[in-house]
Amino acid sequence: MSAARQVVVEADGGSRGNPGPAGYGAVVIDPATGEPLAETAEYIGVATNNVAEYRGLIAGLTAAKGLFPDAGDALRVHVRMDSKLVVEQMSGRWKIKHPDMKPLAARAAAVLPPSSVTYEWIPRAQNKHADRLANEAMDAGRDGRQWEASASTAALDAPARGTVSTPPPAQGPPGDQVAGAARARAALAAARGAAAPAADTLFPVPEPGVPDTTVPAAPAEAPAPGQPAAVVAPQTGWGPAADLGAPATLVLLRHGETALTPEKRFSGSGGTDPELSATGRDQAARAAEHFAALGTVQEIVSSPLRRCRETAAAVADRLGLDVRIDEGLRETDFGAWEGLTFGEVRERYGDDLTAWLASPDTAPTGGGESFAEVAGRVAAARDRIVARYAGRTVLLVTHVTPIKTLVRLALGAPPEALFRMELSAASISTVAYYGDGNASVRLLNDTSHLR
Repeated sequence: MSAARQVVVEADGGSRGNPGPAGYGAVVIDPATGEPLAETAEYIGVATNNVAEYRGLIAGLTAAKGLFPDAGDALRVHVRMDSKLVVEQMSGRWKIKHPDMKPLAARAAAVLPPSSVTYEWIPRAQNKHADRLANEAMDAGRDGRQWEASASTAALDAPARGTVSTPPPAQGPPGDQVAGAARARAALAAARGAAAPAADTLFPVPEPGVPDTTVPAAPAEAPAPGQPAAVVAPQTGWGPAADLGAPATLVLLRHGETALTPEKRFSGSGGTDPELSATGRDQAARAAEHFAALGTVQEIVSSPLRRCRETAAAVADRLGLDVRIDEGLRETDFGAWEGLTFGEVRERYGDDLTAWLASPDTAPTGGGESFAEVAGRVAAARDRIVARYAGRTVLLVTHVTPIKTLVRLALGAPPEALFRMELSAASISTVAYYGDGNASVRLLNDTSHLR
C-alpha cells in the first residue's frame, strides 16, 4: 500500500441576497508547507448561501482528487470551512432535512471514500482564501463572465501560511469577557503603534436594493497564545489609573422598523432582507436629527442588511459622512424560523426552540447560527473596529442580537443575558472601550429621540 497523501481543502460559498447571485471558491493546500496546490471558483447564478457552500465543498474535494488521481484510498483530505451547517451535516452529527441539501451532500460524499475525509469548522476570518475566491467568482458573474484562474489575486490577498494545523481550542465561550478584553487590548495597542488597517477592510455602503459586494474583513490579530498584550493591565475599582487616552466609543443604533418588526417575527440574515417601513424611515430621520444635534459621531459602520444600510444612509446624509460595511454586524441567521413568530416556531419546531433557548451552542432549525457563533463574529467585528477607530466615536448601525451581544460581552454577563434585555427599533445604546481592555456600558435602549 502506498503512503498516505494528505492535503487540506478550504472551501466557501456566498450569495448576495440569499438567494441571489452566488458563487463558490475552494483551495487545496499542502499541510506541510501551507502552499496552495490548486484553486477553483465558479459563478453559479441565483442560489442560497448553503447551496453555494456545498458547491464549494464538492469543487474542493474534486480538485484534491484530481491532483492525485492514482492515490486511491491513500489520499487523506482535511476539509476546513466556516459553514457550521456543512461541516456538521457532512460529519454526520446533524440530519440533512432540506431537500436542496440532500443531493448536494450525496455528491460531496461520493467524490472520495468517507473514511478519507475529515471536517473542521473554522472562523470566517481563517477562511479568507476561499472566501476571496468565492467573491471573485461572484464579481465575475456580475460582469457577465466566469472566473478565470489566471486573473485571480486570492492567493496574494490571503495571509501567509506556515504549516496548516488545527487551531488551539478557545479559552471559554467565543467572545467572552476575558478573551474579549485581551483582544481589545491588543487591538488598541496595535492602533496606537501602527497605521490604521488598510482601506479594504471596510467598504462604502451600497445603495439600498443593490446586492452587497463586500468582503468580510479579518479581525485584528490577538497576542500569541500565552503572551500578554503590550499595554497596561486592566484595572478594577476606583483607584488612580494611568492615562489611557480617549476610549473608542461605539454608539449602537438598532435599525428602524420593517413590516416584520411590529409582528415580532424572526428577521435575521437568512430571510427576505426587508426594507424599512414608513415608520422605520421616520425613525431613521429622527435618529439622524438627534446625532446631528449632538455632533459627536465621527464615523459610521453598518451591517450589510438593507434595513441597516437604509438607516445608516439617513444618518450619513444628515451628517455628511460615509458609511462603511462590516459583515460581522449582520443579524443572526435564524434558519427555518425566518419570518415566523415565536408562537409559530413553538408550534412547528417546539423541541428545537426549547434546545435553542437552553444553550448558546444550539442553532435554529435548518442550519441557522447559534448565539455562540454570532458572539464569535461580533467580537471579531468589535476588535477590528476598535483598532481602526481608537479614540473616536463610531456609530454602529446593526441589529438586536449584535447589540445585545456587545453589551453582554462588555459586562461579562452569561449568554442567557441576551433574553433579559429589551431593544426597541431605532434605540441607542453605547459602549466605550479603553486602552487597558476594560469596557464601560454607558447607555442601553434609549428611545428619547423618537418621542
